[in-house]
Amino acid sequence: MKKIIILFSVLGLIVMSGYGQQESTLPAKPQSSPQSAHTMNQEVTLQLDYLLYLPENYETSKEKWPLLVFLHGLGERGRDINKVKATGLPELIEQGKQVPFIVVSPQCPGTSWWPYETSKVLALIDEITEKYPVDKNRIYLTGLSMGGFGTWAVAGAYPDRFAAVAPICGGGYPFVAVNLKNVPVWAFHGGADPVVPIEKSKEMVDAVNQAGGTAKLTVYPGVGHDSWTQTYKNDELYQWLLSHSKKQD
Repeated sequence: MKKIIILFSVLGLIVMSGYGQQESTLPAKPQSSPQSAHTMNQEVTLQLDYLLYLPENYETSKEKWPLLVFLHGLGERGRDINKVKATGLPELIEQGKQVPFIVVSPQCPGTSWWPYETSKVLALIDEITEKYPVDKNRIYLTGLSMGGFGTWAVAGAYPDRFAAVAPICGGGYPFVAVNLKNVPVWAFHGGADPVVPIEKSKEMVDAVNQAGGTAKLTVYPGVGHDSWTQTYKNDELYQWLLSHSKKQD
């Protein structure tokens, strides 16, 4: 019987000792105030798949290259990067079109929308400019449909990063137009677009100009939602982009 009593006594001491250790690990309660200030510091991983196009003579040139960022439409979201080649500028490049830019075409996550991914687009631009010989004074942004909305959103959030932007059949929030007063804008829209009303482009262009900026809108009469094919086939767009540099502007 004495052995049993001793055993229970030892177990009791062990349990009480463990309980005391658990209590001692709790954060101390602040004494001078009912609330205390803290900072959460965690690493965040950003992931964005993308296509990369390097222009002709890229390997033999010692010059820095302009960078053109392309944002696709709603139908190309997901994790199959080949879907991004289905339309817009990546489609034309896949067919053999050559443009005098490094072109990066990211893919929006399947359940998201480009205006929600502005920080990821900026992080991708930073990564590309670190890895490749990019002229930071000649970074341009364009996109179609959802990517047109994304172009307005990304440029409005980070206007100091872009020399010029070209949103196609998109729209945005006019209150951010003041951020774009120093960014040249050339917007495009089909006059008979049944998906995104042409008023979306008009109100953004008008808002930028009213804020003191320089924005213009090209309307294709009778054209529906696909106002991007003839836009990206037109070399005048690329010449216009290259005519703008942050160093000059």
